[in-house]
Amino acid sequence: MEEFLHDIAIHVEGYYQSLVDITPKLLLAILVVLIAWIIASRVKGFADQRLKRRMHDPLLAAFIANLIKAILIVIGFLFMFRVIGLTGVAQSVLAGAGISAFIIGFALKDIGENFLAGILLAFKRPFSVGDIIESNGVKGKVAALNLRDTEIKSDSKNIYIPNALLIKNTLINFNSEGFLLQDFTIGLEYGSDYRKALELITEVMKADTEIVDKGYSNSAVVSGITGNTIQISIKYWVKTEITITDGKHRSEIIMKVAETLQENGFTIK
Repeated sequence: MEEFLHDIAIHVEGYYQSLVDITPKLLLAILVVLIAWIIASRVKGFADQRLKRRMHDPLLAAFIANLIKAILIVIGFLFMFRVIGLTGVAQSVLAGAGISAFIIGFALKDIGENFLAGILLAFKRPFSVGDIIESNGVKGKVAALNLRDTEIKSDSKNIYIPNALLIKNTLINFNSEGFLLQDFTIGLEYGSDYRKALELITEVMKADTEIVDKGYSNSAVVSGITGNTIQISIKYWVKTEITITDGKHRSEIIMKVAETLQENGFTIK
């Protein structure tokens, strides 16, 4: 029994000595990760400002800055492995080989897919910050392109769409060089003075200071007949930065058109 207790004491002492030996390395490893994180954050902020000034493309600049931060953090973790003494793990991560790397890569497939999709979106640039887009049933203003997802603001909500979904599915960009296309349809009673109605609608659009009429095809046209109703389609462009995505401006235009037509004796159906 004494010999058994003596063996246990020897093992406990060995574990204690191992813990004492590795504790400085663990503390140093944690310090390395913290320093790497702080440096990466500072470099990201600096790169973001410089790139936005030089590239005039905030979407791509922010994405590259985030990518630089991620690379620096990965380098910090590799140094951490080396400090602890797990050089083999660091080499495996760098080489990207072995069963463990394969399993991790498979488990993180979606993250890698969204990351690569983010790179494609950053350089292809189907949209910019501030653009109104619609994809996967979500419509709103682009706030940021991150490494994994794209942030959309819609009706006071922040919506995050995985980048891979934007690549795989249909993406609609409602903007054209900083302008947004809005449209609606209104019905008039059959037999009305349609040409007069089109003139009145055109005057309403010209009087609105937020509607852009230079170089853009604002229009009011007869688009069809439904029973005893004549359908008129109205399309116009507005500046994105003054456009409210909840539809308030569009609502104002619809009311102005309806009120103007009613004041001139037209029956809206």
